Amino acid sequence: MKRIYLICLLLSYQFASAQDNLKTDFQRIYEDINTNSEAYERLKYSTENLGHRLTGSEHGKKAEEHVFNLLKAYGYDVKYQPFSAQSWARESLSLKLNNSDVPTVSLAHSPVKVDLNADLVDLGNGLEADYQKVGDQVKGKIALVYLHILPNSGEKLKNLHRSEKTALAEKYGAKGIVFINSVKGNVLLTGTASITGKLIDIPAICIGFEDGMKWKEALSKEKVQAQINMRNKADEATARNIIVSIKGSELPEEKIVIGGHLDSWDLATGAIDNGLGSYAIIDMARAFKKLNLKPKRSIDFVLFMGEEQGLLGSKAYVAEAIKNGTLGQIKYMLNFDMTNAPTGFSTSREEMMPLLDSLGGIYATVDTDFKNTNASGAGLHSDHQPFMMQGIPTGSAAGGKLPNNAGLYYHSDNDVFSLVDKKGLEQTVKVGAAYLYALANAKAIPAQRFSDDEIVKFLESKGLKEPLMISGEWRWGK
Repeated sequence: MKRIYLICLLLSYQFASAQDNLKTDFQRIYEDINTNSEAYERLKYSTENLGHRLTGSEHGKKAEEHVFNLLKAYGYDVKYQPFSAQSWARESLSLKLNNSDVPTVSLAHSPVKVDLNADLVDLGNGLEADYQKVGDQVKGKIALVYLHILPNSGEKLKNLHRSEKTALAEKYGAKGIVFINSVKGNVLLTGTASITGKLIDIPAICIGFEDGMKWKEALSKEKVQAQINMRNKADEATARNIIVSIKGSELPEEKIVIGGHLDSWDLATGAIDNGLGSYAIIDMARAFKKLNLKPKRSIDFVLFMGEEQGLLGSKAYVAEAIKNGTLGQIKYMLNFDMTNAPTGFSTSREEMMPLLDSLGGIYATVDTDFKNTNASGAGLHSDHQPFMMQGIPTGSAAGGKLPNNAGLYYHSDNDVFSLVDKKGLEQTVKVGAAYLYALANAKAIPAQRFSDDEIVKFLESKGLKEPLMISGEWRWGK
């Protein structure tokens, strides 16, 4: 009995000691970022001196080189991971509705040349049920589609990505698609309309909320003739992910990947999308190097290009890991995309929650802005997706919100540095670095990689089968 008591006492001491060590490391990370963070100033420099970071463009190339050199200056052995991409750039666009000019913007991967005259037809939310309702009426015409879900749509509908709505328009014979942005003030939104990262066959454009609702109302009373004249450029290009690694001290064959996309759209400087995530990751890498942290597991810090064109960089990273037989080494992937002022951790896998609650409880004693409000869930259309599709558990930071109503200017010409909040950005660095360090040093990661059958069940349980079917990424048949 005495021996059992002594063993329990020893285990209790070891557990308490491990917690104390983790808290000490959390404190070091927190204090360094509080004092030495460069994220805000580095992002400011980028937006003022590099401009946008469009994949395949000269601006994108300069951004890749700038981040490569910055990480090298921090003391890392930096490498590029090149991949092929179809570069796309807008040239000119005009839209006339019943001979009236309407302000508009092209969605990426629209055709190089379009001169189209056709009737406009109201397709509501642009979901499959909307097309089935009108039957052949959309064939040869231009679909008018709300970007999100229209107010008062009745039953709770699940929205689709703009690329998936465009694919449906093509499927049902539309000759073009006009999206109505849901943000008031006639804000124009861009983004890819392609599910493959390649050119689509029909023009996809966006008009402002007020203009869109005006013409939607007009369609209920009369025919509306649309004229789209569009010119774009498209070429094959090479883009490059930027990667730095830390070799694990005890489990070097196990890896945590932390990534976010460096690329942006060209209408503005992408300060929010995804300056917030990419420059937070760069600063996490700076802190790890400065503090000489020695995690048990290996870490890859990855700045992906080509996310906006269809997750091209993260797909290339996963494809290379499959090719060289190292995919199984990746135990967890953290993705930071427009993350700001988080108050908790997020995960795709519910079995991670007890560990995150425990780790968060320790971190909350260091960072009073952290509330340990952890969450589980899964979605698509960011750089975690290729990892999740291979059964790898993913996560990020949770509970924050974008500063200065920045969400209103998503993918618009107003995504600029004045929207960035210094404290919120630095909070992302702190929480992300703590999450990363804790995972890299955890005794075990509860969420294991799923088998193929388990991936199917997981995706179905999260309601992700339909959008993956539409995009052609569902690889398990019907």
